[in-house]
Amino acid sequence: MKLSSNQLQELCNYAIEAASKAGQLIAQKSKVHLSVNKKNGGESLASQVFTEVDLASEKLILEILQPTINKYDLALLSEETTDDKSRFEKDYFWCIDPLDGTLPFIEQTDGYSVSIALVDKNGMAHIGAIFNPVDGTIYHAIKGFGAFKNHQKWSLGAPDKDYTLICDRSFLKSKNYTTITNQLRLRIGDYKIISHGGAAMNAMWILENGPAFYFKQPKTKNGGGSLWDYAASSCIFNEIEAYAKSFNGDNLDLNRKDSTFMNHKGICYTSSNELALVIQNLVIA
Repeated sequence: MKLSSNQLQELCNYAIEAASKAGQLIAQKSKVHLSVNKKNGGESLASQVFTEVDLASEKLILEILQPTINKYDLALLSEETTDDKSRFEKDYFWCIDPLDGTLPFIEQTDGYSVSIALVDKNGMAHIGAIFNPVDGTIYHAIKGFGAFKNHQKWSLGAPDKDYTLICDRSFLKSKNYTTITNQLRLRIGDYKIISHGGAAMNAMWILENGPAFYFKQPKTKNGGGSLWDYAASSCIFNEIEAYAKSFNGDNLDLNRKDSTFMNHKGICYTSSNELALVIQNLVIA
């Protein structure tokens, strides 16, 4: 089944409602003392920590999206729910991160969000919605219909003079940090660094702070973010005509069969194709 334009618009409205209401719930809970737990995940602390708010947010999202799952026979992949593999059988699946950026949420810094995407069986995102509970901004896109910020058509503004490297805090401690940053300064000059956000807001900050870039190298161990970290933002990037691909330039593998992690190919998000070439030409030991 191929969804029509009207059906995609209907589903996008549900995604926006779910992301916004879950984000409002998160905002209300942001000043409350929370239980912090650990789960099996990748190497980083960010992939292992979750709170009761993650679960409450997911519950609210699924309540809103359930009618669409029934109506259109959609599959589901959500961070806090066991993957039942139905995403390989259905034509489309909801890909949900009920609280992306748990660490900045716990620390009460900007950088956490709700991220919801509709992805087809081939791994292409058709809808993306990202809500920032800190300032109430909603970003969304529908494949073929452009990108929107607070429901207004959104396009990339004129780039600033200064570059911005947006990265995970783990990158600041990586063995390749000095080598990579020295190469970057030789190629593009000085740049500022933003390193406190989750994957979804990192992506939006690229679009808000261009010229900017965010990348993760491929690695053999689990990690590198998960499908739900990049599905929604990839749709927004495609529609705003920014760059969102694997580290080597392949299309993002958003329905990976053997894992939900993105470590096998890494990711490269930039505000322009030219910046993507700079990243891909880095010499990494």
